Amino acid sequence: MCGIVGYIGKRDVAPLLLEGLQRLEYRGYDSAGVVITSPKASGLKMVKAKGRVRDLEAKVPARFKGTTGIAHTRWATHGAPSDENAHPHMSGDNKVAVVHNGIIDNASELRAKLTADGVEFLSETDTEVLTHLIARAQADKLEDKVREALRHIEGTYGIAVLHADFNDRIVVARNGSPVVLGIGEKEMFVASDVAALVSHTRQVVTLDDGEMATLKADDYRTYTTEGSRTTASPTTVEWEAESYDMGGHDTYMHKEIFEQPDAVDRVLRGRIDDRFSTVHLGGLNLDAHDARKVRRVKILGCGTSYHAGMIGAQMIEELARIPADAEPASEFRYRNAVVDPDTLYIAVSQSGETYDVLAAVQELKRKGARVLGVVNVVGSAIAREADAGVYVHAGPEVCVVSTKCFTNTTVAFGLLALHLGRIRDLSVSDGKRIIEGLRKLPGQISEILKQEDEIKKIAKEYADARSMLFIGRVRGYPVAREASLKLKEVSYIHAEAYPASELKHGPLALIEPALPTVAIVPDDDLLEKNRAALEEIKARSGKILAVAHQEQEKADQTILVPKNENELDPILMGIPLQLLAYHTALALGRDIDKPRNLAKSVTVE
Repeated sequence: MCGIVGYIGKRDVAPLLLEGLQRLEYRGYDSAGVVITSPKASGLKMVKAKGRVRDLEAKVPARFKGTTGIAHTRWATHGAPSDENAHPHMSGDNKVAVVHNGIIDNASELRAKLTADGVEFLSETDTEVLTHLIARAQADKLEDKVREALRHIEGTYGIAVLHADFNDRIVVARNGSPVVLGIGEKEMFVASDVAALVSHTRQVVTLDDGEMATLKADDYRTYTTEGSRTTASPTTVEWEAESYDMGGHDTYMHKEIFEQPDAVDRVLRGRIDDRFSTVHLGGLNLDAHDARKVRRVKILGCGTSYHAGMIGAQMIEELARIPADAEPASEFRYRNAVVDPDTLYIAVSQSGETYDVLAAVQELKRKGARVLGVVNVVGSAIAREADAGVYVHAGPEVCVVSTKCFTNTTVAFGLLALHLGRIRDLSVSDGKRIIEGLRKLPGQISEILKQEDEIKKIAKEYADARSMLFIGRVRGYPVAREASLKLKEVSYIHAEAYPASELKHGPLALIEPALPTVAIVPDDDLLEKNRAALEEIKARSGKILAVAHQEQEKADQTILVPKNENELDPILMGIPLQLLAYHTALALGRDIDKPRNLAKSVTVE
């Protein structure tokens, strides 16, 4: 959940590292730091600062020159944001510097032993323990010093290490937190995300768990933490540097909301098979024989990915008639679930690195389960761990709050549900109906986005609310869950989602004029049931904003959404509520792309 960037070559390193940190700031932004050296230098030079990367940049002196360096932007796990707790962390002799993503579970025990041996700690972080372990290691080579230190570590890490006595190299290692090497021309890069690399190189090597690498200006080599050489060939990143720019928008969130028509077109492109009224999902590796053996589908994700999985489970049940449900991966991995050989497990993650989801995948694989991945980032850990999967092709998503990736994930589930349905009992005519609906999605999303000015006015009316209630029934309930999450993530207004059918079982006690309700009211077989829920709220003087296919008489305002097929309607009904959350946050002056306490890629437990 933090950002690492490093460089070794011939260029002036500080500007490169600061640029990389700016591109990674969405991964953590409570403090930042940089340490540099060069082959001719006599030691390491470091600058750290509490706050954003711009605060660090302001502290970097003019004569801060070097050709090798590592840098970090932090999202706190151990110790409050401060200059002292910012990375990199340096050993007492100022020879070793470490940047670290992840959590060292046995840090307290190691800290106590090191303190008893006379080591003086300058921070509250777990990372500083690793720095001292490397500095005290008796090995002759830096690689062996790092390897020796890592033997004492329990937990997760993505690290980059500099040593004043070995200033011709950077040593990196990975266990549970991403590390990506960037291969240049007589220069090498390392980062926790390709976002920091693509403006300099698109040739990357992604380390696996238990793998290390040594970077020199003209070479790199990879090996296991046990010392065995590995063969890691570079792959080409599909995204270009321009993909990470704001493109004329004021925020990344706004840009990414408006990229959704094109993003949805990408996830559909080349996958529709009109001849057989189905779809081709090339990476699925699930033939008709195996698909017919599936008796249940279990979808695992966290946060927004979990909500996308809820929508996906409903589509799979409706179109393929396979029992399906979604569950938070963070809960599933701890409840000793029964792993059924006839169940198809689907792991959902935007980054492909979400630690709880990755850990659930690894546990399922250990127990012999078949696991598919639905991820956005090609070559990510979950994509590599899963047996097969579907890429959602949303493109880079920089805002911490997910919008286009959520939408593309739900569309990918629509494709998967259609694929499974046509193998089983879904008719040709229903297949054609769903395909027509899928093709309409990009144009219908564009129609919704044209309502931005009206939604902005509505958002200003609700910006003073202390709390909001979101309700939906069956297909509408996951939409309510996701819309509630969006609002609280980006505006900090408390929001709660509840099934509309459960209003009478408790939540009606909350209804009053000061508590607005956002109701998801699709024009389907439950329309009258949803209207009855609006009646109940209005009878208690509740204020109602409806998201619906037609004007709702009992609502104070209605945001109209184009009608698609019933099964696909949830994909569209969340779009205006992304804009509602965005403009509510804008009206409140929030830091929209970097909400407090949150980071984009959750690679710690």
